[in-house]
Amino acid sequence: MKRIWWKEAVIYQIYPRSFMDSNGDGIGDLKGITSRLDYLKYLGIDVIWLSPVYKSPNDDNGYDISDYQAIMDEFGTMEDFDELLIEAHKRGLRIVMDLVVNHTSDEHKWFIESKSSKENPYRDYYIWREGKDINTPPNNWGSCFGGSAWQYDETTGMYYLHLFSKKQPDLNWDNPKVRKSVFDMMTWWCDKGIDGFRMDVISMISKTAEMPDGKVTDFYGDYSPYCVHGPNIHRYLQEMNENVLSKYDIMTVGETPGVTPKLAKQYAGEDTHELNMVFQFELVDIHGKYGKWTDEKLPLTELKKIMSRWQTELYNKAWNSLFWDNHDQPRAVSRFGNDSPAYREASAKMLATCLHMMQGTPYIYQGEELGMTNYPFEKLSDFRDIESINAYREWCESGEVSHEIFWPCLLFRSRDNARTPMQWDNSAQAGFTTGTPWISTNPNYTEINAKAETADPDSVFHYYKKLIALRKQNPIIVYGKYELLLKDSEELYVYTRTLDDEKLLVVCNFSETKTHFTIPEEFIGKTSLISNMENTYDKPEIALRPYEAFVLSNK
Repeated sequence: MKRIWWKEAVIYQIYPRSFMDSNGDGIGDLKGITSRLDYLKYLGIDVIWLSPVYKSPNDDNGYDISDYQAIMDEFGTMEDFDELLIEAHKRGLRIVMDLVVNHTSDEHKWFIESKSSKENPYRDYYIWREGKDINTPPNNWGSCFGGSAWQYDETTGMYYLHLFSKKQPDLNWDNPKVRKSVFDMMTWWCDKGIDGFRMDVISMISKTAEMPDGKVTDFYGDYSPYCVHGPNIHRYLQEMNENVLSKYDIMTVGETPGVTPKLAKQYAGEDTHELNMVFQFELVDIHGKYGKWTDEKLPLTELKKIMSRWQTELYNKAWNSLFWDNHDQPRAVSRFGNDSPAYREASAKMLATCLHMMQGTPYIYQGEELGMTNYPFEKLSDFRDIESINAYREWCESGEVSHEIFWPCLLFRSRDNARTPMQWDNSAQAGFTTGTPWISTNPNYTEINAKAETADPDSVFHYYKKLIALRKQNPIIVYGKYELLLKDSEELYVYTRTLDDEKLLVVCNFSETKTHFTIPEEFIGKTSLISNMENTYDKPEIALRPYEAFVLSNK
C-alpha cells in the first residue's frame, strides 16, 4: 500500500464560531484560532480542517456562502486568514478548507443575477422549474431542514431548488460555466497555499434531469434517488481532479451522504482520480421513528458490523476516514459512551482507543480530546441550529408528537450539542470569550476544560496525545489489516491489526458492567501499547472493568 502523508496524518476539525473569540464579541474568529495553534501542536495533530470561514449571512452558520473569496466579517479579514496560514505552516500544521459548492447563499452575486430575469447570463447557474400550478411546487420533495425543497420566486414566477435552507439555492453543475467558476475559485485558494478541501455534501452536486415526485417519508417526498450520487457525479469529480486537485500536494475528503463501500471505491479508489477519502454516515445517520430524531443508542453488534464492513471492504482499495462526531453530530461520549461523571473519562478514552487503532485517517472534533459532552438544553430558545428549531416546529407544533416524547430525541441528536463553546479553562464562559457567547457554554466547563486536562497526565487530553504519538511511531496502526473478533458480543469490541509478522490486539469494553475476556495466547504477557486503566495482561483470563480498553502487541 502506497505511503502518503494524509494517510498518516491526524486531523482536527475546528468550528470557528465556537473555538476561540479574540475580540470579546462572543463569536470565535480567525485570530482566536491563531492564538491556540500551540495547543494543537502540543496535542500532536497534523492538519486543521476549518468549517467555513467565507463571507456569509449565516442562515446555516456559514454553510450558506455569499462570497467564496472573502472572509466572514465576524471571523476577521483575509489578512487574518493569511496570518493563520503562515503561523500554522510555521508549526508544521496544514490547513484544509471547507468547500461548499452544492449550493450558495441566496445573497451570492450569482444568485442575485440568476433570479433577476429568465434571460440573465447567470440564470442557468441554479436549478429553476415551473410549478405544477400557480400554488404547487414542481414536485413533492422535502428539504433537509424541513419544508419543501422548492421556493417560489415572484420575480420570474418560477421555483428554485434548495435541498437545504431556502437561503441555500442549489447550483446547477450541469452548466459548464458553473464548474469553471468553482474550479477557478478552488485554484485561487490552492495558490494561496492551503493544504486541501473537505467537500460539503459533494455526492449531491449531480441531479437527474427528470425530477418526479419522491416516495413520501415523514412529511415530504424523498429527493435522494434523483439528487444523491447523480448521473454525472464521477465525471464532474474527475474533471475537478484534472483541472485543480492533481496540480497540488493537497488532501481531499468528500462528505458523501448515502455512500456505500462500493460507491466509496469509486469516489476514493486508489486509481479513480477523484478524492482521497470520503466520510460515510452509516454509523451516525441511524434513523428512528421521527426521522433522525431518536434517543436510542445503537446496539454494539450493529456498530461493529458497520465499522468492520468499511474496514474490510476498503482495504487496499480505498482509504477510510475515521470519526465519531463532527459539527453535525452530538458529542461522541454522550452518544456512544457514557457521559455520567462516573464513566465519562473512561468511556471517552475507550472510544478514542477503538477509533484511533483502526485503519484510515482519524478526525478529532474540537473538544472531543477533552471528553466534552452534550449540552443540557432546557427550552427551544436555547437552540441556534436551524435544523433543530425547524424539526421541533414540524413535529411538535404540528401536533404530530408530544413535547414530552420529542424533547429527549432533540436533546440527544441536535447539532447544537457540538457547537457550544470550546472549554479552555474554568474562568467565565470557559475562557472562550470575555463577552456573551453566541450560544450558551456547557455548565460542566468548570470540570471539563483544556487548562485542567493539559496539566493532568491522566486526562482524556493526554490519552489522545499518546494515541496520536503511537500512530506516528507504528506503521501497523496506519497500514495494518483489520480483523474483527467476537462479532456477537454486546459488551466487547475486539479486533486485530496485522502488518507482516507484527500483530496488535485491540480490546474495548463498551458496557458499564465487568466483562470477562480470554486473551489469545500469542498476546499473553506481551507489550501493552496503551490502556485506559491500570491492569496486567500476563494471564489468559481477564475481567475488564466498565469502559476499559487496552492494546497489546505480539512483539
